[in-house]
Amino acid sequence: MIEELRKIQEKCCGCQKCSLYKTRKNIVFSSGIPNNKLVLVGEAPGYWEDVKGEPFVGKAGQLLDKIFACVGLSREKDVYICNTIKCRPPENRDPLPEEKEACREYLDAQLEILKPKIILICGRVALNSLLGDIGGITKVRGKWFEGPYGAKMMPIFHPSYLLRNDSREKGSPKWLMWQDIKEVKRVYEELK
Repeated sequence: MIEELRKIQEKCCGCQKCSLYKTRKNIVFSSGIPNNKLVLVGEAPGYWEDVKGEPFVGKAGQLLDKIFACVGLSREKDVYICNTIKCRPPENRDPLPEEKEACREYLDAQLEILKPKIILICGRVALNSLLGDIGGITKVRGKWFEGPYGAKMMPIFHPSYLLRNDSREKGSPKWLMWQDIKEVKRVYEELK
């Protein structure tokens, strides 16, 4: 599994299928532990991810780590993290359709190799990339969908959205994320 992922990553590092290769500092392929239980698919690299070559390393990544830790999960032991695209769009704009299409083979290969049982779809861009136009993230977050290889897929709020919405009141985005991550942990525990 690890060797297969390394080969895909090497291929990705030389990719010039869209114009993002001209402005990237690094390919942002993955972080966490390769496993067949839990994969989180994010949107696209931001500034710090581009600098460090890893997904979710800025403030949103720190919050994501805290969210996982609240239910006893960590990227070092339990979660494989990747993005729909592997290069940062300029000014953190949404990826263009042709950029998502150019990168799709790498995401598909990661999922094919891992065949995860749970896929967390993190944010609006990842939702549209993986499930199409099924509604906004606020309407579908926390619901289970059937995914490839028999996976259960759940859209969740992106941590950057949670950083902009600080309330923890019942019904707030942070409160909803807490409900979602507890449900993910419940299903994760059933896999053991």
